[in-house]
Amino acid sequence: MTAEPLEVYLEERDLERGLRDDVRAGLSAEQKWLPPKWFYDARGSELFEEITRLPEYYPTRAERAVLAERAPDIAALTEAKTLIELGSGSSEKTRLLLDAFTRRGGLGTFVPLDVSVSALRGSTAQIAADYPGLRVRGIVGDFTRQLDRLPTGGRRLVVFLGGTIGNLLPAERAEFLTAMRAALEVGDWLLLGTDLVKDPSVIVPAYDDAAGVTAEFNRNVLQVINRELGADFDPGAFDHVALWDPEHEWIEMRLRATRPMRVRVLGMTVDFAAGEDLRTEVSAKFHREGIAAELAAAGFVTAEFWTDPDGLFGVTLARAR
Repeated sequence: MTAEPLEVYLEERDLERGLRDDVRAGLSAEQKWLPPKWFYDARGSELFEEITRLPEYYPTRAERAVLAERAPDIAALTEAKTLIELGSGSSEKTRLLLDAFTRRGGLGTFVPLDVSVSALRGSTAQIAADYPGLRVRGIVGDFTRQLDRLPTGGRRLVVFLGGTIGNLLPAERAEFLTAMRAALEVGDWLLLGTDLVKDPSVIVPAYDDAAGVTAEFNRNVLQVINRELGADFDPGAFDHVALWDPEHEWIEMRLRATRPMRVRVLGMTVDFAAGEDLRTEVSAKFHREGIAAELAAAGFVTAEFWTDPDGLFGVTLARAR
């Protein structure tokens, strides 16, 4: 079966407008910031794939270990007819679920949602070829804005992997989970991957690897802004910084100016002092009890919680109530 034509709810002009709005707001703030979604142009996506294979970067391996062991349980417990993946990218880990559902039978439709047309076009075509009995409906959209576009009907399982929910600030997480619940019917399922709180000596190197790949990935956001908005950042004049915040229990990635500089973008003049930080990512880490509480506040009940053998990463299966 071939993949269906992509359903596009996010146009290039929407992405450009979003980038402009975020850059204008973030660079004019007293403490400068940019959201992490702008890392992922073609080069950024390549770099992130490289990061997931680094020895220091445990989240991908740990989450994969959970899915490899528990995918048959997930298929049996949910008996889903439609599997929806948010921020799907290549859907590589999701194949463990697709394999389990295929062996069990009953899954009719796979719906990956991502902002990247090119990534979706490639992944949907490959999945349709590899799972010939499966209907594949790719949706081009932003999971923080287009949840109302998810297909309805049948028993649904929404999959949100990679610890990506940790990139949202607490208020944003609450808003997202509430919107997620509103998009589901009672009895639908959510499978959520979350990185867990652990010794910072394990966490920090995952965001500051010895080979410098994460540093290049971090600075790539400046290349994106230069290319898309005609800015004149000098990416080489910023150091990559990864800091553990014990109060909020999250890692922060920052770009630190190595010298005073003046950047022009969107008609603004943005001054950086030597040593000034631009925050580019927050990646929250979680406790089991905290995940369950946030889900419960949004209208979900936790059915199962699994970790890898080392207890590094958690996968929660929750049901809409």
